[in-house]
Amino acid sequence: MSISPDARADLSRFWTTIEASAEIGKGRPGGLSRLALSDADRQMRDLFRSWCEEAGLTVEVDAAGSIFARRDGTDNSLPPILIGSHLDTQINGGRFDGIAGVLAGLEVVRRLNDLGHVTRRPIVVVNWTNEEGARFSPPMVASGCFVGTYDIGWVHDLIGDDGARFGDELERIGYKGDRPCKAGEIDAYFELHIEQGPILDAENREVGIVTGGYPVRGMRASFAGQTAHTGPTPMDLRRNALAAGARWLTAVDDLGWDFAVHDGKATAARLTAWPNKPGILSDTAEAVCDVRHPDPITTRAMAEKMRRALFEAAARCGCEAVIEDEWDWGGDIFDPELIEGLRHEARRMGFDWRDIQSQAGHDAYFLATHCPTAMIFAPCKNGITHNNEESCTPQDFVAGLNILLHAVVARADR
Repeated sequence: MSISPDARADLSRFWTTIEASAEIGKGRPGGLSRLALSDADRQMRDLFRSWCEEAGLTVEVDAAGSIFARRDGTDNSLPPILIGSHLDTQINGGRFDGIAGVLAGLEVVRRLNDLGHVTRRPIVVVNWTNEEGARFSPPMVASGCFVGTYDIGWVHDLIGDDGARFGDELERIGYKGDRPCKAGEIDAYFELHIEQGPILDAENREVGIVTGGYPVRGMRASFAGQTAHTGPTPMDLRRNALAAGARWLTAVDDLGWDFAVHDGKATAARLTAWPNKPGILSDTAEAVCDVRHPDPITTRAMAEKMRRALFEAAARCGCEAVIEDEWDWGGDIFDPELIEGLRHEARRMGFDWRDIQSQAGHDAYFLATHCPTAMIFAPCKNGITHNNEESCTPQDFVAGLNILLHAVVARADR
């Protein structure tokens, strides 16, 4: 027997967990700066783990540090349902991005405990490591490793902005687990997230059913030049890697404006250089850019322009450019059956909902390459995110939490 159609999540309990999280790794006023594998991340992981164990869940940690909290079903031979997101934040992050999704999964299993209902399939709540990529690049690295996109040795060897090695930091905080970072058979994956965009708030909608993501292409490139004195070195002999990187970033930003009329976006996200000091030209630089557009063909065209601009910028400054890493995600990647299940629950409970596309990256994108996957968006004020002013109210999560609860149970009990 399944749960009552009138069953609802405990909003007050969910909000209490959000507020407890907001006390760990505080950044600018109202926000968080809880970078992956930092001391604050360890403190939050420890708290989350204690909550899971109090709820009777069996907790495991994999080799990439992701936490899996399992609630057994009546038939544990069946593939589990996963509910997940992340607890790490941007350096100037908010209180809800990723965090709400993990704690929503916890609320689902707590509510099932309240109701005394054991689903047919196991349910696993997941905290994915380093979704943000704010300390270790690229983002979504643990979920990517989980589905086989990245090798665990490569992940462990990632070097953060502070010079720390990913694997060493996992050991330092006590979260280098014994479980292999490898996905077995999974029945379905669900992720609740704040929209990170202004549409739901502007339309006064209670919830968004995510049908897919904007196609995204990104790259990290390095520039090699030569150090020289800024005074006597003639312009035609200069090989300034910093200038090459800056030219590329400016060209990519211009590209975004060229396609903005149809909601295209191009981001000049990062530039580092060495020595990066007055009086000397930099001989190395590294930059990160990406492009996205609702139309995949246009995204590919933008990506080719971004690639061409890279080598043009390097040549203009007498430097060499190398593409060190490339990535793409998005498109119509979410499962139609799961999407329709979310819509059904939204209609049944009378919530004001709409279909929506995601414009940001999520762990769900990697999971979608391995198993049926769906996402739910909760509104956030003015769409502000990756910012300490990120703002939601408890009411913003009523629809998403309850749709998640019933959709997960329906899937787990079938």
